[in-house]
Amino acid sequence: MSDPLLSVRDLRLGFTAGRRAKTLLAVDGISFSVGSGETFALLGESGCGKSATAQGIMRLLPGAGRITGGSVRLAGEELLNLAEADMRRIRGARMAMIFQEPATSLNPVLTVGQQIGEVLSRHRGLAGPEAAAAMAGLLKQVGIADPERRLNEYPFQLSGGMKQRVMIAIALAGEPELLIADEPTTALDVTVQAQILDLLAGVQAARGMGLLLITHDLGVVARMANRIGVMYAGELVEVASREAFFTAPQHPYTRALFSALPEVSRRGHPLLTIPGQVPSLEAMPAGCRFADRCGQVMAVCREHSPPWREIAGGHAVRCHWQAADDGEANGSPGKRAELQSPDRHLLEVADLKVHFSIRRGILQRTVGYVKAVDGVSLALTPGRTLALVGESGCGKTTVGKAILQLIAPTGGSVRLGATELVGMKPRRLRAVRRHMQMVFQDPFASLNPRLRVGEIIAEGMAALRVGSTADHGPAVAALLAQVGLPAEAADRFPHEFSGGQRQRIAVARALAVQPELLICDEPTSALDVSVQAQILNLLKTLQEALGVAYLFITHNFAVVEYLAHDVAVMYLGRIVERGSAEEVLGNPRHPYTRALLSAVPVPRLEGRPEAIKLPGETPSPAKPPAGCHFHPRCIHASEACRRDYPAGTRVSETHTVVCHLYP
Repeated sequence: MSDPLLSVRDLRLGFTAGRRAKTLLAVDGISFSVGSGETFALLGESGCGKSATAQGIMRLLPGAGRITGGSVRLAGEELLNLAEADMRRIRGARMAMIFQEPATSLNPVLTVGQQIGEVLSRHRGLAGPEAAAAMAGLLKQVGIADPERRLNEYPFQLSGGMKQRVMIAIALAGEPELLIADEPTTALDVTVQAQILDLLAGVQAARGMGLLLITHDLGVVARMANRIGVMYAGELVEVASREAFFTAPQHPYTRALFSALPEVSRRGHPLLTIPGQVPSLEAMPAGCRFADRCGQVMAVCREHSPPWREIAGGHAVRCHWQAADDGEANGSPGKRAELQSPDRHLLEVADLKVHFSIRRGILQRTVGYVKAVDGVSLALTPGRTLALVGESGCGKTTVGKAILQLIAPTGGSVRLGATELVGMKPRRLRAVRRHMQMVFQDPFASLNPRLRVGEIIAEGMAALRVGSTADHGPAVAALLAQVGLPAEAADRFPHEFSGGQRQRIAVARALAVQPELLICDEPTSALDVSVQAQILNLLKTLQEALGVAYLFITHNFAVVEYLAHDVAVMYLGRIVERGSAEEVLGNPRHPYTRALLSAVPVPRLEGRPEAIKLPGETPSPAKPPAGCHFHPRCIHASEACRRDYPAGTRVSETHTVVCHLYP
């Protein structure tokens, strides 16, 4: 058997902290290998050491980072002993990395061409016309249309998916033998995600490149990986082939990750959650590091770190507990009473429009409009969840903000109960906002870092005069308990909490004024599956207890399947299909809805639909196509589609589709 392309043995690395510069180990003795043409997926929650492992392999640790032991070999050559000058020759040429956040990894003051050209010049000696041709070829290879124009653009002029493609082009420019991809599809739309994964798989097959894929998305793992390593608290706890991993996971942590996934089969039941959180670097347990969160914990687990145990060829687990195939690790779903939806509408939105003017010239004259929202109508009843889904840039978030009147609508109607909100005077609107609140996508950015949690929650109560000031303390404690946080959390600052805990605080702040409508904008985006399960369980419990209605803005269809009662699909400022969750997800009619659902990565090996690949990119809302906005990307487009925008067709009493295929 030939030697692997990448061999990591007993790697230990950490970060110095405190006055005595003590090194806290973030990665503690992990070993794995990646072969040429193979994809090895490193899976686990945030904070378990996945990205630190990648940085250690690339020798790109921050200033406080230290590699304290182990071996990293690339094609037999030891990397940890190389001088930095020698590592620079290897980085970008023989191995490259796609970083998690392209917006912060790309240089904002250099054009796309300059950033790709830097790699071509340093590692392949290309310059002038030869380099320009190679740059255009790379952009074309990663699926960017009109590459010559894009080479002269800056990162801020590109969408999130295009930034990620540029990152991949830069990584591939040196023709590496090994590519490390750190969460390459996190928070991307399912269609863009499918394109990125197809691109990586295609390049890998063409070049025989090894791929180390770092992710927490089990659907991506099922689609891409040959072998999987599950990481927890700086250690590998299970290594298996893809088939063994998805058919017979052994470690309680791996099983818990599967049980935390939102699926339609778990609809109406609480998701299994993993209690607690990954231990901090300062407080690593002496025995098994998962013991405090494990439902199978035994006395030996707290005393001794478990050894590796071989299950079958290539499948090993680090656990004292012998897994039994009785499904006990999957948890038993609790029972839930179905909500009865009243006939009355809490929220009615009719022909909502939000157009932003495009101004040019010295006098800043209006020369056109960006039609972010162009005639959206929807309705929501108490105690139900309406999911608004679609690609980034389709106008979902703008709809949510326009309903709350955080953005002034250009036209249309928004009625909360019997009250019309469009055009309402600011003083009266402020009082009405008590009945509707918003949970934003990024809780860290939306929580004031200078205020304690108790002050953040009480701020809205004071502004909208909910209760007396004397009652705010007990009310804050009750709200924290309601979202599963201790009362002492009120005295801490947002940065002292994990991502899932911060999202709970954001939910508590929104509930503080006792709203009837909660607009949730991607509240589980980029969260680990275990933390996502906690937030979804919380939202469902609160809806059952309080009868709150949710407008749930998302591109995560697994969450939609689990949580939503109704679904509206949005494309380029307009809703193209709407109906009950069972109708839209089980029998999609619009070609765009079908493409979205086919692109969703599913965490299983069998029954995965073939992805429908949409050609081109979403058109600009400043220049939407004539006729049906989707026709340039639709395989069913006819002359009628190019000429006229279709009217809505009622497929059933609750299911409507806007498409010429259904006259």
